[in-house]
Amino acid sequence: MVETAEHPLLDVLTAHGARADRLTHVRTFPAREGTTARWPAWADPDVVAGYRALGVDRPWEHQATAAEAAWAGRHVALATSTGSGKSMAFWLPALTAVRGGVPDGATGIESSARRGTVLYLAPTKALAADQLAGLERLLGAAGTRDVRVATCDGDTPVEERRWVTEHADVVLTNPDFLHFSLLPNHRRWARLLRRLRYVVVDEGHAYRGIFGAHVALVLRRLTRLAADHRPTGAAAFDPAARPAPGPAFVVASATTAEPAASAARLIGVPPDDVVTVAGDTSPAGRRTVALWQPPEVAGYGHDPAADAGADTGQHDPWALPDPFDTGRTERETEPVVTREAAAPHPRRSATAEVADLLADLTAHGARTLAFTRSRRGAESVAQRTRDHLRAVSDDLAGRVASYRGGYLPEERRELEQALRTGAVRALATTNALELGVDVSGLDAVLVTGWPGTRVSLWQQAGRAGRAGADGLVAFVAREDPLDTYLVTHPEALLDAPLEATVFDPGNPHVLAPQLCAAAQELPLRTADLPAFGDAAAVREVLDVLVARGALRRRRSGWYWTHARPAAHLADLRGSGGRPVRVVEAVTGRVLGTVDAASADGQVHDGAVYTHQGTTFVVDHLDLDDGVALVARRDVDHATWSREVMEIALERPGDAEHPAPEGARPAVEHEWGPVTWGLGPVEVTSQVVSFQRRRLPDMQVLGTEALDLPSRTLSTTAVWWSVPDFVLRAAGVDEDAAPGALHAAEHASIGLLPLLATCDRWDLGGVSTALHADTGQATVFVYDAYPGGAGFAERGFGLGARWLRATRDAIAACGCTDGCPACVQSPKCGSDNAPLDKSAAVRLLDAVLSHAPADSTIEA
Repeated sequence: MVETAEHPLLDVLTAHGARADRLTHVRTFPAREGTTARWPAWADPDVVAGYRALGVDRPWEHQATAAEAAWAGRHVALATSTGSGKSMAFWLPALTAVRGGVPDGATGIESSARRGTVLYLAPTKALAADQLAGLERLLGAAGTRDVRVATCDGDTPVEERRWVTEHADVVLTNPDFLHFSLLPNHRRWARLLRRLRYVVVDEGHAYRGIFGAHVALVLRRLTRLAADHRPTGAAAFDPAARPAPGPAFVVASATTAEPAASAARLIGVPPDDVVTVAGDTSPAGRRTVALWQPPEVAGYGHDPAADAGADTGQHDPWALPDPFDTGRTERETEPVVTREAAAPHPRRSATAEVADLLADLTAHGARTLAFTRSRRGAESVAQRTRDHLRAVSDDLAGRVASYRGGYLPEERRELEQALRTGAVRALATTNALELGVDVSGLDAVLVTGWPGTRVSLWQQAGRAGRAGADGLVAFVAREDPLDTYLVTHPEALLDAPLEATVFDPGNPHVLAPQLCAAAQELPLRTADLPAFGDAAAVREVLDVLVARGALRRRRSGWYWTHARPAAHLADLRGSGGRPVRVVEAVTGRVLGTVDAASADGQVHDGAVYTHQGTTFVVDHLDLDDGVALVARRDVDHATWSREVMEIALERPGDAEHPAPEGARPAVEHEWGPVTWGLGPVEVTSQVVSFQRRRLPDMQVLGTEALDLPSRTLSTTAVWWSVPDFVLRAAGVDEDAAPGALHAAEHASIGLLPLLATCDRWDLGGVSTALHADTGQATVFVYDAYPGGAGFAERGFGLGARWLRATRDAIAACGCTDGCPACVQSPKCGSDNAPLDKSAAVRLLDAVLSHAPADSTIEA
């Protein structure tokens, strides 16, 4: 039942009632009063005066609590909502330390070197730049000239970088620069490391999966080097020892489950050593959340004549997924509806729907962010919105823009400034703006499709009504099993607990290159090993590295003896290699970048590439040089690539697919005749062709073969295998089995994000009626990262709960034969065929009938 409390802009969304049938639920969260505290007695008076000059008379209670803990030298997990002022909680003690304040009980050595240094880490350059601007405003208001603050990253010129190493008190950077430059060259940064008092890890919830695992180990390397440079002649590196003489970590994140456990795993200390501050005492305006389902498209069919002029709904030509947007794109395509798997009434695409809503809000004077699932989605929403608004005002159309990863840094800075000043009133963005870049004062937020986690959803929603104002948030469902489930089960979205951050620093594929990097920085000693995880497991990985010649073992420790930098062995963000530059062939202008893993599917020869609303066609992709040469062309079509894939179990001693040394062995459990497995697999994929489809009617204009190399991914998968007699008992015969398994695979991938801190695009899947390794019909779901990221393991542990949610989502869908809302997938390489919805329900019923009463599985 839809609640009636309304935000004034809700009437704009519903077009004064004409679109009211698209609302599935509305809920208004009440405003919250703020609770203040006194300024801490130790706080630098000039810094306090600066905050007061900026209008902050007193800190919020949670800010003061976190600042006190950090000043006492404790590690802090600060997990409060967007716009709650987390930055003050770490800058107040940090700047006080920089200006010479020393807490009671400090050692004599600390007193003699009174000026501390601070390292601030953000997952994106944009966030670091935004924090720099805020710090400069604060220090300017305080009238202080003795605190030297600078950003330093891969874009920083050499001369400027030299100044930072020699003079900066506060360095703002990202984990990539820390890994590739600062730590390998730690002797140049000795001044910073010697006096390092605080390490701020901002947007800590962003460090999940393979990225989180890498960053956790990078932070252990940082702590180890800080201890080595500290002029105490101190003991062996032990970050778990508290109170420690060296840096206190402040991990600031969105509101998440288990913030202390996540922060402790990230920085490498026991959870009891982390102080949790999770009670948000800042004021918040009333926030109205609307759940929105686009309308069915009437008259849809496969007859081209019948389709003429129709809005083709789920055939959104731009909706290619792009999760955590730090320059990463995906190798996926929009679902293709076939005669065998078509919804009788597909719904209008979320991208087209959001463009309409964004145009209406802009025309009514609202400042709005529209979050999309992809780079091309952001471009498309912005372009469609401009097209709608031109009928009203060219000036309004000119105040709509798109923002995404892949833009050049100067383009992103200009857009951020334009949004702050109001020059841009509507911005279509990927989740690159989900993080803490200050764009307060927005009236509304549109969320195009499930962003992957509830944490991300509320981070995006928090952009509406910041600074205590009322805000409107609309979640617009895509035709996807999880989206459909959430807009029809609001309690699962609005009442369910937030997720914990999932990452595994013990992943040997992550640990091995990080140990090499650590050994190049300083030889690894036996006493160092516990800092990197279970000492026995770390020793096992080191033995493998020695056997392969990567490290050399001496009585005194493990040494890196190669000339090349060890840091380059690690791919922090799991992007598959260095990004591919997209270059305009005629001018040599760099338009942007695409990560290596996505390049085959997105910038292959003949692909259409969109940048700021302008279309280009790829003339040539050179994978060796990492360049895609493009030419400006107006075209009436878009392109979709097709990928083929196979999967094999990796087992010790297997000549063709041996398990990686150090990998966890496969684990299998029996549910009667059904086998559940978790273990290492090898996934081989290849982009083999692409289609040109005319816009907007999606008519196929042609298919061309591509000659691109195959790519191999060694990762972790969960699988379940079903013997033939179970299939037959479920009424799934030989002809129906491929479609039933395929449909169950798609839907299970779509529902796993409900249980794990991941999104659909962190996962892959393969199903087969007879797999060579299991000898049975098998469904695999794997982590789309080398070595795995912990998501498949989460699915393995919650097997029955996961499959039951999958079964219920398929059965509850109102379509006849399967649709994008239940069993079709936006990442299917076989054009969503074959799919058999009813057989999938029967199959899942049969599998679940064998599940034990207590079906939680220990990996």
